[in-house]
Amino acid sequence: MQVVLLERVEKLGQMGDVVRVKDGFARNFLLPRKKAMRATKANIEHFEGQRVHLEARNLELKAEAEQVHGKVNGQSFIVLRSAGETGILYGSVSTRDVAAAMTDGGFSTARNQVVLDKPIKAMGLHNVRVVLHPEVFATITINVARTEDEAKRQAAGEDLSQRHDEEDEVSHEATEFFESEELAPDDEEEISVETAGNQEEDQDQA
Repeated sequence: MQVVLLERVEKLGQMGDVVRVKDGFARNFLLPRKKAMRATKANIEHFEGQRVHLEARNLELKAEAEQVHGKVNGQSFIVLRSAGETGILYGSVSTRDVAAAMTDGGFSTARNQVVLDKPIKAMGLHNVRVVLHPEVFATITINVARTEDEAKRQAAGEDLSQRHDEEDEVSHEATEFFESEELAPDDEEEISVETAGNQEEDQDQA
């Protein structure tokens, strides 16, 4: 399907470009989100008649997005989730969760503005891209932790997943130590019995 872009679309083109895309992409994404319209003769003529207005409006929205960019770019937002000892989440953090965290932090954001290559499934600090405008992008940090305290420690640079591995290793070593201590009395008893046996043999020989 051929469409006329009503705004810049990444990897497709700029406002006013006529491009060919797959029908499903046009019907499910471009057309319902008003990022493009079918490239019919009537639509192209309508676009050209509105072009000056659309370009002026686009510049206004871009300027607003750049102001937001100056405030939100580089910011960190905390998302609390349950996770195992190795830091793997029981579930995942989605675009909806990121948008909610940003909105709670004072930056109204829709889930379709959040770009995640794949859901976040582990604790830690994750860089996430946010589309503020077709030509303006911000990068934020999502701090995924189990508690506020852990989030602060992660923000300070502590690797909690590595810490848990070290704690498991120490725990394992401690377990082995106490098991060996429990065996020690048995060893002493065997030595005592053996000594007593030797004494009896000496008495018989005498």
